[in-house]
Amino acid sequence: MNVRRRAHGGEAEERSLEWPGNPDTLTAESVDFEALAHVLANTCRRDGRMRRFHSLAAHAVTMSEAIEGLGGDMREAALQALLFEASVAWLGPDAAPSRRKTEKLRRLGARVDRAVREAAGLESEPTPEQAELLRFIARMADAAEARDVPGSGDSAAAILFPPLDRKIKSLDPARAARLWLDRLNDLKRPPDSGGSTAESGTKESGAKDHMTGQENPHDTHVRKTQIPAGGSRDAA
Repeated sequence: MNVRRRAHGGEAEERSLEWPGNPDTLTAESVDFEALAHVLANTCRRDGRMRRFHSLAAHAVTMSEAIEGLGGDMREAALQALLFEASVAWLGPDAAPSRRKTEKLRRLGARVDRAVREAAGLESEPTPEQAELLRFIARMADAAEARDVPGSGDSAAAILFPPLDRKIKSLDPARAARLWLDRLNDLKRPPDSGGSTAESGTKESGAKDHMTGQENPHDTHVRKTQIPAGGSRDAA
């Protein structure tokens, strides 16, 4: 992760982060994506009801890469997927897209989502087609998680939806935050600024991690995902 540092007493010191705080005062200009990445990377899926830690950040990267793996111009939809659960950083787990929300949570969640999307360069909320795709990919990622992450316990997801082909692996929070932020920077980059995101933002299976030189355990290769036929917007 590209952490900006400043000299202090002859030592390097990490800059202060603007942690997610009061959603009522949130603006696009006040969104600190590095701070957001760390919050999502330190927040466990399923409210922590898992035997092995699996973060919202790692889950968001999985969804984003799965959508881009479908081929075609999926940059915007992949970015929407990366930000899918961003409001949880401000509002807690009850703000997750899968939850039934109170009127207040819906209002605050919409405000947060709008500010985060604007800060990321998205001009609008997901289109109906993108929203439906996000719901299907979320269910398929849930099914893959139930298959691969011990104690995730959502057998219904594994039965009702086919899982993603890729294997879900747990990551330590620092690495999950870096991968989330790297992916955000790749997807925010204009498509004609140095190759498509499919070329620059997606690593092949067994690729080496660019920070450590080690084989990347969070393999970003995704086979083309098959969306269940006949699905409706009410499926999720």
